[in-house]
Amino acid sequence: MTIDVMDLAEVLRAASRQEIAPRFRNLGDGDIESKSSTYDLVTQADLGAERVITAALRARFPDAMIFGEEAYAADPAVMAGLTEAELAFVIDPVDGTFNFAAGNGLFGSILAVMRRGETVAGVIADPMLGDVLVGERGAGARLVRPDGSARALRVAAPVALEEMVSVLAASNLPTPLRQDVSANLARVRVAMAYGCSAYDYWMIASGRAHFNGAHRMMPWDHLAGVLIHAEAGGYSAHFDGSPYRPGQIEGGLLSAPDRESWVDIRHGILGPLAG
Repeated sequence: MTIDVMDLAEVLRAASRQEIAPRFRNLGDGDIESKSSTYDLVTQADLGAERVITAALRARFPDAMIFGEEAYAADPAVMAGLTEAELAFVIDPVDGTFNFAAGNGLFGSILAVMRRGETVAGVIADPMLGDVLVGERGAGARLVRPDGSARALRVAAPVALEEMVSVLAASNLPTPLRQDVSANLARVRVAMAYGCSAYDYWMIASGRAHFNGAHRMMPWDHLAGVLIHAEAGGYSAHFDGSPYRPGQIEGGLLSAPDRESWVDIRHGILGPLAG
């Protein structure tokens, strides 16, 4: 079955027009709820966009597994079988919900396509501008504007650690690793934290930043981004150096322009506490 990645991009754009953009900086008190903490939020935009995306995918691919962050929050058992499914779509309708709820424009929509445990396509959309990053395994990655114009994506050229730009959010790491990484990030040229995987991958896949990292790897946050970054020439691995495995949530994930840069970042920023 052929997957039209730009049709998937239009699915995300349509969900944004219907459910996300109208609610940006327009949420009422009853439109925001906490999940695991006061920083882990869900809004009516998340729920509405996931319904719209799910319905559109179901109409196109009635036999596919459709796995969304909000569906998982309601029933974690839905993750079972994700890596064995013949065809699966993994969606995060509003990645960076805390930013969205605060009226901060750093949020995105993410969709990954999996076949039998392998990510074969990914889309990261800017819901307000309509720009999308798309990647297909073996076919490269590109930025596509709403008018159809496109340009190829390429990761940043390797540089010394002291010249790198980081979008690794140390606050998401466990103590004491968080403390070590926070101190070590003073070694890089610029260290930023967006609170949004969509923008982290946007930055490193487009060559605007050199690396990002995460401790827990929920599939909706990373599947599409890792593929797009790889198709733009980048390198990702678990903290222990083993290849990224989509079904594995623990073990950390570090993405860099190439393997040599990855090694420098692993030792210079994460250090021995990363395992």
